[in-house]
Amino acid sequence: MDDRSSSAEYVLQMVKEHDVKFIRLWFTDILGSLKSVAITDAELADSLADGTGFDGSSIEGFARIDESDMIAMPDPSTFALIPWRPMEKRVARMFCDVLHTDGTPFEGDPRYVLRRNLKRAADLGYTFYVGPELEFFYFASSDEPKVLDAGGYFDLTPLDAGTDLRRETVLTLEELGIQVEASHHEVAPSQHEIDLRYTDALTMADNTMTYRLAVKEIALKNDVYATFMPKPLRDENGSGMHVHQSLFKGERNAFFDANAEYDLSATARSYIAGLLKHAQEFTIVASQWVNSYKRLVPGYEAPVYLSWARRNRSDLIRIPDHKPGNENAVRIEYRGADPACNPYLVFSAMLAAGLAGIEKDYPCPEPTEGNVFEMTEEEQKERGIEHLPGSLWEAIEYAEGSELLKSCLGDHLFESLMTSKKIEWSNFRREVTDYELKRYLPTL
Repeated sequence: MDDRSSSAEYVLQMVKEHDVKFIRLWFTDILGSLKSVAITDAELADSLADGTGFDGSSIEGFARIDESDMIAMPDPSTFALIPWRPMEKRVARMFCDVLHTDGTPFEGDPRYVLRRNLKRAADLGYTFYVGPELEFFYFASSDEPKVLDAGGYFDLTPLDAGTDLRRETVLTLEELGIQVEASHHEVAPSQHEIDLRYTDALTMADNTMTYRLAVKEIALKNDVYATFMPKPLRDENGSGMHVHQSLFKGERNAFFDANAEYDLSATARSYIAGLLKHAQEFTIVASQWVNSYKRLVPGYEAPVYLSWARRNRSDLIRIPDHKPGNENAVRIEYRGADPACNPYLVFSAMLAAGLAGIEKDYPCPEPTEGNVFEMTEEEQKERGIEHLPGSLWEAIEYAEGSELLKSCLGDHLFESLMTSKKIEWSNFRREVTDYELKRYLPTL
């Protein structure tokens, strides 16, 4: 019996033991929206063997109407009981790989894109580990961004109205088999963060999708609204998704070198160089919404400039401190993504950029330990420091010229993403905002 067959048998056994009636089959569209089709326990064996069909033309970026039939093939290793559903006639979930009807992988499936990039890393001998920190806000409702507290970084009750919400969310994630490292109040009022313990990138992308839904479900259960919108409050910090990442060869951290400065190996420095060189090109997936660029402005702890440092949090890439001798803790933190991204594509793009740096031996610039925000434009130019795109349109322009991103995402997904983002930008350009009405209507 192969691994998939044994895993399928395990799923069927769990469904019987836990009185599971409904199984939700999950996958994502190109923008990272979670999609689901529910089957009953009576259909589960057939679905595990042959998948479940659906209409791909109704999913963002998937297929034209004349080639719409697709298969959601459950991955039995992702089976989990959903804690927030009833305890009788329970509900479970499995993530799916999307296939053509002939059984071949669908090129526009974000999960397949990540699998393909991970295989490329594996062919070079690497395993890619990530640990994201996703920030979010709790508001009274989805109608307006009305905060629940006046708390700040690491504040506790009575300022932090989200303590019990975070606690319940962490317990829920652990029931789902997702390990949590820490949770706390963030800098802005009503802003919070739950950090997931690092694991391989495919598992983490699945975990990230589950995490976002769990946060929202627990908030809804408590009559609160949770949002991963990058910048909901004008004069407060936005929400980021800082991604800690490392490459391992077997059991050894390829980023560690005890004889090098900061314990960073030549491989790690080339990886950093790859991220810096290609960051502008893959910002379209790391910060994919019009609103994302309201976060990427100076003064709100979000990175704007293409620089790296050991401790400085104004840089795009930071090297977190680690205990001496703990080589597995040596990692790179990329701070340019936000939590409203598609994690499958973001992890793919970061890995592709880092591997390009390693394979082509990109030279790594010197770290920038000074505050880049306080440097003049001349000082930035002297140091060769460039900046991230300032708007969704700029990000589109960088992406369209990127051979690395096209190769990473594949032609189908790349073209679908570009089309979707151009439509979003066009719609935004036609919008008349409250700012414009308040600023211009009384005087022009």
